[in-house]
Amino acid sequence: MTAPFTDLAGLRALLQELPAPDAAAQADAAARNAQLTKPMGSLGRLEELALWYAGWRGTSRPRLARPQVAIFAGNHGVVARGVSAFPAEVTAQMVGNFEAGGAAVNQLARAFGATMTVHPLDLDRPTGDFVTEPAMSEADLLAAMAAGWRAVDPEADLLVAGEMGIGNTCAASAIALALEGGEARDWTGRGTGVDDAGLARKAEAVAQGAARIVGESDPLQVLRQLGGREIAAMAGAILAARHHRIPVILDGFICCSAALVLHRAAPGALDHAVAGHQGAESGHARLLEALGKAPLLSLGLRLGEGSGGTLAIGVLRGALACLSGMATFAEAGVSDG
Repeated sequence: MTAPFTDLAGLRALLQELPAPDAAAQADAAARNAQLTKPMGSLGRLEELALWYAGWRGTSRPRLARPQVAIFAGNHGVVARGVSAFPAEVTAQMVGNFEAGGAAVNQLARAFGATMTVHPLDLDRPTGDFVTEPAMSEADLLAAMAAGWRAVDPEADLLVAGEMGIGNTCAASAIALALEGGEARDWTGRGTGVDDAGLARKAEAVAQGAARIVGESDPLQVLRQLGGREIAAMAGAILAARHHRIPVILDGFICCSAALVLHRAAPGALDHAVAGHQGAESGHARLLEALGKAPLLSLGLRLGEGSGGTLAIGVLRGALACLSGMATFAEAGVSDG
C-alpha cells in the first residue's frame, strides 16, 4: 500500500483531516453497557475502554479479531558518544531474534492472538549524530514515516507499534525535551542500563541536541532533527491507523515520543490511542502526562519492543468480552432495581 503523501505538505494535510469515531455506535454501546448485569460503572476503566473501542470500530458489540503488532528498527549515530550499554550491532541481531520468534514480544503477541511484523529501516545507515547535525534529511523522514504507514494492515482491528534501536531512548529523550521543555535530566534515563558515567554522557547529548534546534516549533522538524527512522515509522503507523479507524495501544517511552510529535502537530491526533502501560524508564510518566493518557498497566517494564502495549491487549480483550458477551438484565431475567 502506497502512503498518501510525498512531501511534508501532504503529511501536514493528513494531520488536519483526521477521521472521528462513530458517535452513533458509541452511543449504542453506552446504552447496552447501561443494561448489562452489573452495577453501572462497576467495571471501571474497562467500561470506558470498551466504549472507546466501539466508537472507533463502528459497532456497539465489538470483538477483537485481528490485532497487529508492528516492530520498527533503526540505528542511531549518537551511539558513538557512548550513550548506550550495548553496541549498534545489537539492533540487527535483535531483528533476527524477532524474525526467529525468540523475543519477549513474540511470546506476548502469540499469547494474545496478535500477528507480528518486523520492519528494519536502513540499519546499515545510522542516522546523523543529532548533537552536531540533523538526524535525518527530509527525504529520510518522509521515507521512514511512509514505511510506517505501509506497515499497517488496513484489515487489522488494533495496532501496537514497537521499536528496536540501540540509542533510541536518547533520541526519544531529546524529542521530549525539545517539545516539552524542562531539563535534560527530566527526560533522560538509563535505557538499556548505562552506568552513571554513561547516563551523564547521555544527558549531555540530549541537552546539546535540543539546544542545537532551540526555537524550532514544528514537531515534524523536531522529529527530523533529533529522532530516528524507527521513531518516525511509529509516528507514520499511528497516523495511518487513525485514517483506517484502527485503535492503537501505545507502548513505552520511545513509542510515546513518536506519539508526542503527532499530538503536538495536531490536537486530538491521538484520540484513537490509549496508553498500554507506564514503564520504568525515566520520563515516561511525565510524557504520558503531556499526552493526557492514563496507563492501563504499571508493571515496571522497560524493555520496549512493543512489549507493554502487547501485554495490554489482554486488558482490551477483557473489556470487549464484557461489553459484547455479558447478558443484559432483560436477557438474564434479573431485576435491575
